[in-house]
Amino acid sequence: MGIMHELSVTESILEIALRHAQESQAKRVINLYLVIGQLSSIVDDSVQFYWDLISKDTLAEGAKLHFQRIPARLACLECGHEYSPGGDLTCPACHSARVKVITGKEFRLDAMDVE
Repeated sequence: MGIMHELSVTESILEIALRHAQESQAKRVINLYLVIGQLSSIVDDSVQFYWDLISKDTLAEGAKLHFQRIPARLACLECGHEYSPGGDLTCPACHSARVKVITGKEFRLDAMDVE
């Protein structure tokens, strides 16, 4: 992951926001509501930092980013148990490490306000 990853996801959020703003003939984007999974490596401050840089001179300049974290949910591939991970990710029911992430890796633009 790392720095470039956050820059590229921030760029894609900006691109989506500007496309929607143009389609609705908005004068500017005021708020963006981002959903970020708990297991995602995204750091809010980094996204905000890149946002301030790349949104300059666009309809979205000065828009406020709102971050909503989604808790992680895992499912065990051995016994089917669903759970929220604690310290480790192994299944609390059967202790298998064969698990899949149901929620927690998201990063998306959920909603936005324009004027």
